[in-house]
Amino acid sequence: MVELKDIIKTEGIIKISPDDTLSYALTRMRTSHDAALVFDDKNQFLGVINPYYALIKSSYPGNAKVRHCLYHPPKVRANFTLAKVAQLFIESKIHYLPVFNDQEVFLGIISARHLLSYYLGSPELAIPIRNILKTKNNPVITIYEDDTVNSAINTFKKTKVSKLIVLNKDLKLKGILSYYDLISYLVSPRNSPHRGEREGNHISFYHLKIKNLAKTYTLTLSPDDLAKKALELILNKKIGSVVIVDQERHPIGIITSKDFLKLLMWSGNGKKIEIIGKNLSQQSRQILGGFFKHLSPMIKKFPDVRAARLFVKEEKQGGLFELVLSLFPQKGNPKVIKRDAKNLSDLLLPINAVLKRIKGD
Repeated sequence: MVELKDIIKTEGIIKISPDDTLSYALTRMRTSHDAALVFDDKNQFLGVINPYYALIKSSYPGNAKVRHCLYHPPKVRANFTLAKVAQLFIESKIHYLPVFNDQEVFLGIISARHLLSYYLGSPELAIPIRNILKTKNNPVITIYEDDTVNSAINTFKKTKVSKLIVLNKDLKLKGILSYYDLISYLVSPRNSPHRGEREGNHISFYHLKIKNLAKTYTLTLSPDDLAKKALELILNKKIGSVVIVDQERHPIGIITSKDFLKLLMWSGNGKKIEIIGKNLSQQSRQILGGFFKHLSPMIKKFPDVRAARLFVKEEKQGGLFELVLSLFPQKGNPKVIKRDAKNLSDLLLPINAVLKRIKGD
């Protein structure tokens, strides 16, 4: 099992001085979730610079000194669980966090992307993307290509999202706009003309249309694709999100690295919950993955259960399914539930009732 201490990054860390300017710090970053770590001349850690906290939440000018724009992120300890680290990524909105030992010695950083790469083989990802979209409060937040940058900035601040899906007049996907795309303009010194101003007609950057800045190359998937495929795209293409579209290319949602961090956080919580499938068809894997969403929260309500393992075997090309659910208590022997049925859904659904009876014993 991978532990945090095994995946701490010690090289390629963005380090800056408190006397550097904000605009310089931001040029060192590539995404809105990046962070530059600030150390003084005695190599003491002071905090981080992050685009969200420096520009969206606080609106510092680009010529401000880094020491005045610091954000103090949560400190990750080397003994934290991966689920705990995933939770800190979500809460802080920063995907690069410093790691310290108990003596406050800086050990390196942990990145969300690196963490998720070890999660790629998890059986929890064998669920259709539509299942994840159902759990999101705002599956998709859109803006039209002819809307202004000022409208986009207001939407970013109101919704707290980092990306907006751009539509054309037919409500079809046109591209995607990240507030990171606006950084070079937002850090312009306040006492100088905005970089977006056009000589002669004085159309400022804030009045430019979204289509002038949005990225038109956007990776898409359908809601029936598996979550694993979306995470593979995010990791392999080094992007932050995948837009989910219907058959007519209308956006119906967006899957981001944050969604996968949530899955990792939910599956952790101090308990190891494992699903093992054997000879399963793609349809059976999707059914089993969807069931895991219901099984995991229920198992976590058992205070004396430290781990659980669900084993499902498919035989006779879907004609027979065998199930073994093992619950491992803090002390003593595991409780084992065995069942078989000709239909996988009929096999899984009664397990909820069995678990409720066990909890009531």
